[in-house]
Amino acid sequence: MAFKAEQRDTWNAVSAGWDYWQDRYERAAAPVTDWLLRAAGLRPGHRVLDVGCGTGEPSVSAGRLVAPTGRVLGIDLSPEMVDRARRCAAGLGHPIDFAESDVEALDLPAHSFDAVLSRWGLMFAVDRQRTLTDLHRLLAPGGVLAAAVWGPPEANPMTALGFRTLAAGLPVPPPGRPGPFSMSDAGRVRADLLAAGFTDVGTESVGYTRDVTPPGVLATVRRQLGADAERAGWDRLAEAAAAFADADGLLTLPGSALCLRARRPADTSAAPADGGRPEAAGSGPPGAGPGRAG
Repeated sequence: MAFKAEQRDTWNAVSAGWDYWQDRYERAAAPVTDWLLRAAGLRPGHRVLDVGCGTGEPSVSAGRLVAPTGRVLGIDLSPEMVDRARRCAAGLGHPIDFAESDVEALDLPAHSFDAVLSRWGLMFAVDRQRTLTDLHRLLAPGGVLAAAVWGPPEANPMTALGFRTLAAGLPVPPPGRPGPFSMSDAGRVRADLLAAGFTDVGTESVGYTRDVTPPGVLATVRRQLGADAERAGWDRLAEAAAAFADADGLLTLPGSALCLRARRPADTSAAPADGGRPEAAGSGPPGAGPGRAG
């Protein structure tokens, strides 16, 4: 699929820069990461799937919480991101595995995980409803989905600024096309989760600030611009961004994530033979061999 290939190429291309800025990026993202970990209620023995793990978070933090008997499987469409995630986790001793995989093509047994995490990944799913339904299938009865997506454009000036400024004059994406703001409507997200079979659905806006421009946000747009249009686009971006710069020219911008939590009903009649609960989770997720991350 063209969109998936574009996403893979984009994140492969920016992985080095993302890795370079990782410490600063993770400090900025900490309020969102902390929210996800609390919402998931992770504890030793839990089996965790991290969808769109990028360069390693929140997989690494989750691995620390579920050790020593649990396990985390982080997946990402980009092999370059996965390689960097493995290096990030190497030597930490946490029970974490990473794999290049598409969340829309997972071939794992039902009830494989006690929690599913995703930080800024689900909004890029092409078939969101099918994806949510499959994540529901993968959760053990009583399991939790805790995810963060971008909030509305007006609450995310950096992301919106890049797209709106650089993409000026480009065709409007077709309705339903995945992208940064495709899940920014809390009401629609809630309806999608309920339709997928989840209960106890809750959402919360979590704010944060950052002073770097995520390279992946703008890379796709840049590749769609010709040389002249690209130069003009960056001129417009510099002019628009000036409103957020301090005296030293550093951009410090607010952001808002729409964080969501939902639960698979605790239907014990549907549970696997081992009960699907954390107490039986020490063997780790199917297909995730031990030691791959360190």
